Amino acid sequence: MKHIRIGLVGAGFMGKTHLWSVRNLPFFYKTADLGFTAEVAAVCASTPARGEAFAREYGIPRVMTAEEMITDPDIDVIDICTPNPLHFEVAKAAILAGKSVLCEKPLTVTAKEADELARLAEERGAVCGTVFNNRFLAPVMRARQLIDEGKLGRILSFAFTYKHNSCIDPDRRVGWKQTAEAGGGTWYDLGPHAVDLCHYLCGELSFVLGKSQIAYPTHLKADGSVWETNADEAFYVICGTKEGAMGTVTVSKLTQGANDELTFSVNGERGSLSFSLMDPNYLNFYDATAVGSPMGGLRGYTRIECVGRYPSPASGFPAIKAPQGWLRGHIGCMAGYLSAVAGGVACSPSFSDGAYVQRVLEAAVESDRLGREVRLC
Repeated sequence: MKHIRIGLVGAGFMGKTHLWSVRNLPFFYKTADLGFTAEVAAVCASTPARGEAFAREYGIPRVMTAEEMITDPDIDVIDICTPNPLHFEVAKAAILAGKSVLCEKPLTVTAKEADELARLAEERGAVCGTVFNNRFLAPVMRARQLIDEGKLGRILSFAFTYKHNSCIDPDRRVGWKQTAEAGGGTWYDLGPHAVDLCHYLCGELSFVLGKSQIAYPTHLKADGSVWETNADEAFYVICGTKEGAMGTVTVSKLTQGANDELTFSVNGERGSLSFSLMDPNYLNFYDATAVGSPMGGLRGYTRIECVGRYPSPASGFPAIKAPQGWLRGHIGCMAGYLSAVAGGVACSPSFSDGAYVQRVLEAAVESDRLGREVRLC
């Protein structure tokens, strides 16, 4: 059985999330069916002191630099959980050194960089994955299954939204995700998830018409000084697919009362679907082919109980009826990626998927700048 040794680049919140996912794989998946075991064998942080503290707290055997990991023959996978501008150079060096790479979203800060990584991964035969964890939530997987089965028929319209409230909290200091210098802004932070789900469920986009919003011209930095807002706090996109469906993708950190409000609705000739990340155990399905009557018949939304119902090799832990949460998508994403590494096959979502999302993000920003729609194909 293959044992996969991972070099974790980044010791912040997402680094901790990836570490948790690797270590909990044996609880949620049958190891014999996965065909591999895995460990985080080394960690790299922004400073040696942070790396040492992280390694000590979580029992990681080695603290290394990214360069040391990339050249170490005992490291199989480079797992990138750093701020956006640091993704490209590390991923490129790792691919050229023959490593497999898993990278947090967005893949890079420009479409040109993302396309280069996707091309390199294909040329070198590297197993390279982008972390779009929401694909691996049971209701999203069930939605894709229903669409593939033709339950919605031809898709007519859609709406994907991702809303937080962090840009209107007067006590919260601005972080790197909100700065233009870091390839930040709400569109590049929340947008990748919404765009990827739109692509995954509805197909490729043919055009985008984007509009950004800055509601608060200034915020406070960590030291309490005034910072002038230089990246969008909300972004609104009208778009259409190559097959003719029309819809919207909206992201915002200007939504009072929002926590982690990722939602979608997909509407077709034969039915509709809707989902909310804040209600992660259920998918809502409307079957327009159900029998109707003056009293309604059997028509109406069905609340499908997805909860812990995952396909093999999932173990059914803690129970198929037990409620699921945000972390379940990350462990599913990790299992899918490492299974591809173990099998030496292409993974999904791949660097090509990450590059596609990057092109959409960039096209929407260009649309906002030009004040008109931008064609993607």
